[in-house]
Amino acid sequence: MTTGPLTKGGASGTFYVAPSLATALDALNDYGADGAPFAGGTWIMRAPIRHQQLKARYVAIGTIPELSAIRIDADAIEIGAAVTHAALASALADLPELAVLTSAAGSSANPAIRAMATIGGNLSASDFSAADCVPALLCLDAQVEIASKHGHERMSLDAFLKQRSTLALGRLLTKIVVPRSLCKTAHARLPLRKAGDYPVAIISLSLDADATAHVRKARIAVGSVETVARRWERLETELLGRVLDPAKAADIAAGLAGEFTGRESVEVPPWYRASVLPGLVRRATAAALGA
Repeated sequence: MTTGPLTKGGASGTFYVAPSLATALDALNDYGADGAPFAGGTWIMRAPIRHQQLKARYVAIGTIPELSAIRIDADAIEIGAAVTHAALASALADLPELAVLTSAAGSSANPAIRAMATIGGNLSASDFSAADCVPALLCLDAQVEIASKHGHERMSLDAFLKQRSTLALGRLLTKIVVPRSLCKTAHARLPLRKAGDYPVAIISLSLDADATAHVRKARIAVGSVETVARRWERLETELLGRVLDPAKAADIAAGLAGEFTGRESVEVPPWYRASVLPGLVRRATAAALGA
């Protein structure tokens, strides 16, 4: 067993570098409430800034081969939970139907964070509302795989988001599975002041239109506005059967934006987060159309 110290802001813990997924799951099961997985560490290492205590023990999973792998098949893409944002953006760069996820991974935070932060951490941080990859994966109908020493379970990302803060101890998100399609996708975000800032609001969308540009299928997700990202199902329904037009989509979004209640923060007032959604819908729709 390889262990070492973890120190930040006067708090300290120890970590175990797991050589395999099986040993990582065993360690997490043994540590219980005192332990947690550690991959990129970009969220964990700032815990003292958020006035949160570090765990007594961490299980380092970043070097486990299957957790750092990306598998691209004809029907789906499997992404290991320890894949970094930078690696993900690079691997998907030549897949236009996944432009939404490429953009989300490649524009989040800043280059230094993208080189460290992992996709699994982005999804698992239940107290981080501004994660770019969450709405991107929601609009792509992604599933996640959860493992424990007793076996594996696959569930929709939406279901995972609803229960991630109450998952049984010893369970670990190990893989994200994204089905491939011919849909057009795009990701639009509004940062506070500059590119490296957390976004005020995010729109991620996946659209399928027929030969006459009428929408046959739409999946639209909103992030950073409320505490947890979610699908904008009413907007999806309103777009079905209509000619895909960015300005018209923005007008429809303006009439529906009132269903969102912006989260409280020191950066912007809650109402502002919802007010920018129509403009982001216009931008994302135009990007999906290549306009």
